Amino acid sequence: MNTRLNHIKTWLPLAKQAGWSVTTLAKICGVSVRALERHFQRTEGKTPKAWLVEQRQKQAVELLRSGFSVKETSGGVGYRHPTTFAREFKKISGQCPTALTLAFEHDATDKCRKKL
Repeated sequence: MNTRLNHIKTWLPLAKQAGWSVTTLAKICGVSVRALERHFQRTEGKTPKAWLVEQRQKQAVELLRSGFSVKETSGGVGYRHPTTFAREFKKISGQCPTALTLAFEHDATDKCRKKL
């Protein structure tokens, strides 16, 4: 059991700092990729790669909800190309980020109308 990893409480900022890369995250933590994999399997029940993908998608949804465009969101979660982001987002969530953005806009419009 690697006590160095057990003391880390702020994984999300480290993940962002690592550019969502397992290898870079392991280097930042000062452990091998395998040690990081064992730690995540034990504590999260998934691989660090799966956890990073999940966290990255959660961040993307929050940015889209906040009104950021797909292009801004893709850059905000570390993708070099919006098309790559859109393809991976759709593969994971089942819908393209543009559709999600439109759904949020529709919900916001309905809430404004109800207040009037």
